[in-house]
Amino acid sequence: MAEEILIETQDRVGVITLNRPKQLNALNLELMKQLVAALEAFDTDDNLRVIVLAGGERAFAAGADINDMADSNVVEQVKRNQFARWERIRRISKPIVAAVSGHCLGGGCELMMHCDIIIASETAQFGQPEINLGVMPGAGGTQRLTRATGKATAMDVILTGRTLSAAEALAAGLVSRVVPKEHFFSEAMKVARTIAQKAPLAVRFAKESVLKAHETALSEGLEYERKLFYLLFATQDQREGMKAFIEKRKPNFTGE
Repeated sequence: MAEEILIETQDRVGVITLNRPKQLNALNLELMKQLVAALEAFDTDDNLRVIVLAGGERAFAAGADINDMADSNVVEQVKRNQFARWERIRRISKPIVAAVSGHCLGGGCELMMHCDIIIASETAQFGQPEINLGVMPGAGGTQRLTRATGKATAMDVILTGRTLSAAEALAAGLVSRVVPKEHFFSEAMKVARTIAQKAPLAVRFAKESVLKAHETALSEGLEYERKLFYLLFATQDQREGMKAFIEKRKPNFTGE
């Protein structure tokens, strides 16, 4: 079986690289199966604290593999239940940093939007061109793009099929940082290593709280945030972090 992804670990960071370069990392069913399995394995590995998800210089992922679905019908799509895997990605508790260069379109853009921090090469291009194929985004594109960029930009991108440059994506709030092409992966690793030095439970709860803000009303999000804030005072890392601050030294977070 072909390796649709490549896996490695560096320090406390798990790295997953999409590995279909000839197809510009188009997301077929086998790639998604391997990707979800790798993400879940990293998520349960206590030695790892952050995940980096990367593509290549030419493409993060140019979209779904159209050969997988061109002759499909409604019944086959329902039975395939492909979006169940996307729900599993959404439930990953560790931060995911995306390293994006080149084409990031359709399902690739939706996959990127499942990540928590997005480091983009200045050559990156973002879009949801499904409308050109007679369909529409189905893995969260209409929902996440709208929440990230607002209605006006989302409508423009989704209904016309046009792409956003890296600079446009940064201005619209779709990506976190834009860097020169030669630095997009190293910058993602730098960000991941910075997060990996923080208290793991605090990072996990902070991610949960930000996602709650993204998905619920303000009052519900505030209540959720406060509960998680209180819970962190039951951890050794909270005591270590505050003691280290008072003693003017670097904290040693253990995840306890």
